[in-house]
Amino acid sequence: MTSTAYRDSVVPDKGGRGTPPPRTPEQRRRALGLDRGAWFLLLPALLPILVLSVVPLLYGISLAFTDAQAGRTEPTGFVGLANLADLRHDDLFWDSFRVGLVWAFSVTSLQFLLALGLALLLNQNLRFRWLARTLALVPWAMPEVVVGIMWRLVYHQDAGILNETLSRLGLLGDGETVDWLTDLSLALPAVIVVGVWAGMPQTTVVLLAGLQNVPHELREAAHLDGAGVWRRFTTVTWPAIRPVVFAITALNFIWNFNSFALVYVLTQGGPGGETRLPALFAYEEAFRYGQFGYAAAMGLVMVAVVAVLLTVFLRNRLREEDAA
Repeated sequence: MTSTAYRDSVVPDKGGRGTPPPRTPEQRRRALGLDRGAWFLLLPALLPILVLSVVPLLYGISLAFTDAQAGRTEPTGFVGLANLADLRHDDLFWDSFRVGLVWAFSVTSLQFLLALGLALLLNQNLRFRWLARTLALVPWAMPEVVVGIMWRLVYHQDAGILNETLSRLGLLGDGETVDWLTDLSLALPAVIVVGVWAGMPQTTVVLLAGLQNVPHELREAAHLDGAGVWRRFTTVTWPAIRPVVFAITALNFIWNFNSFALVYVLTQGGPGGETRLPALFAYEEAFRYGQFGYAAAMGLVMVAVVAVLLTVFLRNRLREEDAA
């Protein structure tokens, strides 16, 4: 249909603007057929998500309202909100929740600040920039278990490279060592350093992609107008990458709050629960003490926290899109 024919077929409204004519029954049937075809094509991707993610999640939520235990000979019974009521008075769990929030906020904020600096550096026209970008991805390519084992060796009290380096620099006395992962005041900061090192590359990649989408002409125009480096960043670069920053920061917080493998390999939650994240606490309750229903209630609380964060993230994204 030509543009003239389309304008002729549009029914003008009271405001003088045109509205498309209503679809015929045949057009509605065709549209419905296309929708059904799209769902059919999406089925191979939706089935694994349904089987491997949605069903286990719903099953775990249902366990939170039962008295399921390991080795129990009696049938599992429904206990309603009893597990959640007991959880309200479980100081150990809320201590782990506090540790999880400290861990998530610390790792996420440090990841962002360091990754932003690295992304700004890698976005410059430097020699061997491709090599620097490749090396920046190395921690991301390593499994968390391997990262944990490697850093356990770095932090080793007697043979660790960190203590050896500090001794050679004269920061430690003769024969003096620091037990980084078993000291009550040092264990959590040491684990946070590892979390930042392991997760920074993915944040760097996302921020670098956002920086490369900032129009170069805008930066040049701001430079010609006399804007300094900080002024160009705050007025040109930051508004352009703000949606990317918000997205990766929200996702990083959720990933960090649900961390398990890295901290488990490093400290297993010790010493004295100083690095026991909520996921670690729920794991111990389920597979060390066999309290599956009670552990599922802990998982339900964590799911609620993640759901709130996702809701806030999606609402802010929708507001930004509406404003744009």
